Amino acid sequence: MSPKDRLEVAGRFRVALEHAAKTGDWTLVYPCLAPDVEWITPQRTLHGVDEVEHDLIWGSPPEHLDLEFEVEEVDLGDGSVRFDVHQVYRTKESGDFAYERDLQIEIAVKGDKISRYEIRRVG
Repeated sequence: MSPKDRLEVAGRFRVALEHAAKTGDWTLVYPCLAPDVEWITPQRTLHGVDEVEHDLIWGSPPEHLDLEFEVEEVDLGDGSVRFDVHQVYRTKESGDFAYERDLQIEIAVKGDKISRYEIRRVG
């Protein structure tokens, strides 16, 4: 797979993941995942789309906050792509700053699917 193709698959996944994080609707994420995806978080590791769909319990901002993203994609050249993510949370009512955090998400792309996902907090 060419770097351009890999970044295209990663970009589609990133858009679906951002939508899920902002809305709580994960239906666009699941089709991006390989059936045997390995989904790694600091709390636990899930195996397969079914576990991700039924056992993943986080991913939406609190109801009173809006979420903004700044994302840089880095092709790691080995079938993997890293997203350096800066998230900013703001109150829904006023738009005032609530808090921010930095994350790193590393994915493995196999064909047109994500075969591995790992998220880490940075800093």
